[in-house]
Parts: sequence; structure tokens; C-alpha cells
Amino acid sequence: MILVTPETIQNKIYTIRGKQVMMDRDLAVLYGVETKVLNQAVKRNIKKFPADFRFELTKIEHDFLRSQFVTLEKKNSKGTHSKYLGAVFTESGIGMLASVLRSETAVGVCVQIMRAFVEMRKFLRDNAEVFVRLDNVERKLLKADENFERIFNALQSPDVKPRQGIFYDGQVFDAYTFVADLIREAKQSIVLIDNYVDDTVLKLFVKRLKGVSCTIYTQKISPQLALDLQKHNAQYDIVAIKEFKQAHDRFLILDETIVYHIGASLKDLGKKWFAFSNIGLNAAEMLGKLV
Repeated sequence: MILVTPETIQNKIYTIRGKQVMMDRDLAVLYGVETKVLNQAVKRNIKKFPADFRFELTKIEHDFLRSQFVTLEKKNSKGTHSKYLGAVFTESGIGMLASVLRSETAVGVCVQIMRAFVEMRKFLRDNAEVFVRLDNVERKLLKADENFERIFNALQSPDVKPRQGIFYDGQVFDAYTFVADLIREAKQSIVLIDNYVDDTVLKLFVKRLKGVSCTIYTQKISPQLALDLQKHNAQYDIVAIKEFKQAHDRFLILDETIVYHIGASLKDLGKKWFAFSNIGLNAAEMLGKLV
């Protein structure tokens, strides 16, 4: 009789098609016979092995087992047809197998295998709640990985605007594009507070969406700026300009909610170092003081 530990047997029990099974080659080793001999005994008594006792593996199932267990050979035992992928036996099939082999070794090993199946079922039953929790944890981790990847991809996307940063001298186009993209984001309104405004600033606001209002607060409306504004409004959506002498810094307010602090006048973008930041202030308070 072959003496094996329950752990040895349990390591040879796999789950295929939702059933706990053992492979014919593993059973042959435990029973002390060749795989070919084992399968010949089954064929002589095939009526005793219905589908819920024994079934042959598909290529996908065979390859799946091979991917998990490197000891599983590509070919079956010598003398078996190369296209044969192996068969597996359920607990009932293993008990029947011992009866058709008719050896003391098979009977003794079968008893040990039955006990291993019983212990495994008891282990699964006693730890079912743990497995459910582990499954939930794994699902949450997978979800977290998906969310992290989504956030990472979003951060890498050129469509995402940075909250703060610095443009250096010479980055004229980069700075211009940055502000133009902010202007395109507005859905309802744009308010600019900037003491130094010229026609180049008006050109930026041509890029806003149709129907988005635009108001500029500046320290002084010069005759040239008034003329530029008149010509702009004759061709494009109207921009309103109002005098406002209480501001030192420059601010861009989008949709009465988002406030950007911009360190340089928009007409000077990229000419010198300047910083910008989404300062997260209450836009309503600033707008109320403007009124």
C-alpha cells in the first residue's frame, strides 16, 4: 500500500467545471499502475463511469492545468495517443475506479483519497466566509487598480489642465495655448481682471464658445482700446470692458465658480516668467465686490 499524506492528495485535487477532480495520471501513480492500465480498466467498464464520474479534458482545460503546474507533461504516458489530453475523475469516479482495479493498493489508497476529499470539503465549508471576504477584497483591489489607471491616464491626457505651474520666458505659444484652452472650457461666462489689456487679449476671447459672456475689468479704457473693442464687437460676440482700479493682480474667473490667478497680464504671456494657479477661492465673493 502506498502511504501518502492528506496534503499530498489535496495538492492533486483540482477544480474543473465547478467540480473537484483528480487526473488519471495522478491516480495511476497513487494506485501503483501505469496510466494506460488504469484507462484500459475504465474502458472495459465504461458503463460504470458516467459523465459525473469521469470526463476527458478539453485542450483549454489541459493547457490551463499545464500553465499552473509545470510538472504536467505535454504528452501522456508512453503508448497513449498523442492527441489524448487526459481524463479526470470526480470523488464518485475515484471510488468506482478502486473497485474496477481490484487491488489491495487501490482500495487502501482510495480510502485515503476519500478522506482527503472529506477534509477539503470541511475546510471549504468552515472557511467559506473567509473566501467570500478575500474575493471581495480582491474585487476591490482590482477596482482600485482600474481607478488608479483611469486617473493616471487622465493625468497624462493633454486635455487635462494643470492646477498650477510656471511658464518661462520664451514660452509664448505654450502660455497662449494654455490660456486659450481655459477660455474654451467656459460654458456660461468669463470674467478677466487685468489692468493692462490690448487687442491681443481681445483675440484670445474670440476662442470662447458661442453664447459665453465675457467681461473684462481693467484699470483704464484708453481711446485705442475703446476703438479696438468697437471693431472687435462689430465682428465677433460682444466683449464688455469696465474700468476697475482696485486690483493689482490678474484673475480669470470661469462660469462664476473657478478662479485662476495669473501672474502676468494676458498681453505679455510668455515674455517673462509668470506663475498661474487655480486658487479655489469663492468666486461669488469676488464677483460681488466687482459689482
